[in-house]
Amino acid sequence: MSTALFINKLPFLSIIVLLINYVVVSCLRISDVSNESFVFLSSSNGNGEGNHRNNHTTMFLPLFPPKEISPPRDELSRRHLQKSPSSARMPLHDDLLLNGYYTTRLWIGTPPQRFALIVDTGSTVTYVPCSTCEQCGNHQDPKFQPEMSSTYQPVKCNVDCTCDNEREQCIYERQYAEMSSSSGVLGEDIVSFGNQSELAPQRAVFGCENLETGDLYSQHADGIMGLGRGDLSIVDQLVEKHVISDSFSLCYGGMDFGGGAMVLGGINPPSEMVFTHSDPLRSPYYNIELKGIHVAGKALNLNPQIFDGKHGTVLDSGTTYVYLPEAAFVAFKSAVMKELHSLREIEGPDPNYRDICFSGAESDVSQLSKSFPSVDMVFSNGKKLSLTPENYLFRHSKVRGAYCFGIFQNGKDPTTLLGGIIVRNTLVSYDRENERIGFWKTNCSKLWDTLNVSSSPPPPSPPSGMDNTNSTAHMTPALAPSVPSENYAPGEIKIGLISFDMSLSIDYSELKPRVPELAHFIAQELDVYVSQVHLMNFSTKGNDTLIRWAIFPAGSADYMSHTTAMEITSRLAGDRLHLPDTFGSYKLVKWDIEPLSKRTRWQQSYLAVVLALLVILVLGLSASLGWFIWRRRQTPTPYDPLGSVETMTDEKELQPLN
Repeated sequence: MSTALFINKLPFLSIIVLLINYVVVSCLRISDVSNESFVFLSSSNGNGEGNHRNNHTTMFLPLFPPKEISPPRDELSRRHLQKSPSSARMPLHDDLLLNGYYTTRLWIGTPPQRFALIVDTGSTVTYVPCSTCEQCGNHQDPKFQPEMSSTYQPVKCNVDCTCDNEREQCIYERQYAEMSSSSGVLGEDIVSFGNQSELAPQRAVFGCENLETGDLYSQHADGIMGLGRGDLSIVDQLVEKHVISDSFSLCYGGMDFGGGAMVLGGINPPSEMVFTHSDPLRSPYYNIELKGIHVAGKALNLNPQIFDGKHGTVLDSGTTYVYLPEAAFVAFKSAVMKELHSLREIEGPDPNYRDICFSGAESDVSQLSKSFPSVDMVFSNGKKLSLTPENYLFRHSKVRGAYCFGIFQNGKDPTTLLGGIIVRNTLVSYDRENERIGFWKTNCSKLWDTLNVSSSPPPPSPPSGMDNTNSTAHMTPALAPSVPSENYAPGEIKIGLISFDMSLSIDYSELKPRVPELAHFIAQELDVYVSQVHLMNFSTKGNDTLIRWAIFPAGSADYMSHTTAMEITSRLAGDRLHLPDTFGSYKLVKWDIEPLSKRTRWQQSYLAVVLALLVILVLGLSASLGWFIWRRRQTPTPYDPLGSVETMTDEKELQPLN
């Protein structure tokens, strides 16, 4: 084969290469389109519809960042957070400062009845409102109905418990520092931890409330999930049954995004996790050995014993803020204010409280370190936990770019109380077996996705017509809450998405920077992942904003089950979305269920055809190149006699160097 023949084949090979490149790009675009959601921006004509006759340009902007092709940090997290043989993996909902707590979901009874419970390391009993309660508030879910559960049993009076007046049944009573209280009877039933947990349902003792006062009466959450040290603690009960190791972990989301993750059972701690000793004999609470605080790298001039008064330094997930002894607070406040060079002190958002607030900072949380100093907590073993400004600040609700101290003086109480704000975006491992507590800075809002690589939607609840019973009788009790089956009956509709229109009494200019935050709260209220919530369109009318949202199937699934769709629509139809007041009042205008579109199926077939063509092209190209190489080897290589080489040298002499 001559060189001319090879050159003549180049266009053919180039065409094949270009075709392969086009096919690969097409495949990538088809497969990646579900990884990114878009915001459709258009102007409004005042009628709630986009006006496309004007000169404004329509833009498509990513609402959520696309998935990284190679996420080294997530891969690192996945290796670190390998589950123990048995563990309950559970998502956290709500927001620490907007709601005052984080909640998780528990299912109690057969059939299971669902409850939103505040995760509280300072409480030793788990309790929910009982159907017999005459003084219980209006909470997120219906009250527990013991008579509806075939597996419920009251805990009979015995020498190890406090008994009622008739000495027939064990009772409990809890009082809290903010003057709220809970009391009721003790019962035993099957407790389920959700379909994202590998831990099977277990029998456990819990409180069935007959009386609530104070914040417990007025809160949105149903009750408390006690994670403290004590026989009635859910952790102690599971450890006693040998179904989990003596450990659990909490990870609270950051300032802009709530949520997070919880693991009942052990994890393999990351190598960067900072541990400190926790003495179970010191107090019934989870204490740590804090010995000092650094502000902007400089140690506060304090006696280390100041953090060792009374109960010592207590870590309490049920407390919102941080409370320091008087001398420590004064020193901390002074040190931080010395570092605030470009900020102005302003009044707090609530005139009833003397909050210490400052304006002039960035609204972006990631930029707060430019205005506020870093803080380090130093433990007795010399290890340090570095904190960012979001660990000691909260947003001013009335002034943009203003923040307030989330650290206060603990009156005359010498105890140091560390609330949830101090561990935002921090994985906290309560390693009770080894009497230590570990801290690892990470993004807690994404940690749950890391722990649930192949997770499925939450378990279903009954249609809106059955809400008053809080029952999931259509589920199999032995597996409750079970994973919705993907094996549909012939002719059953496969749900492609659920869309709904929401009207908010807030101007879009104020709402726009908080759209991701709003999507996060909607995901929490509907018990879906944030990645499933897509903003489809919006329009404005006066000071109101109309937004169309869509709930897509979880993960890489093309459709959602009928039971999952019923769970979502029952919450929409029952007006059970509860959003923070900062988003103004809202109204659901309408909602629709859309079946799996033919386009989705066509895209799947198209992708298969494209991949087949790609394989054919690759095989064809390989055959062509093989044939070309074989022909080259069969063709004798031409050569010139020595004389011709000499002739060429005579014709083209080397030029002398000047």
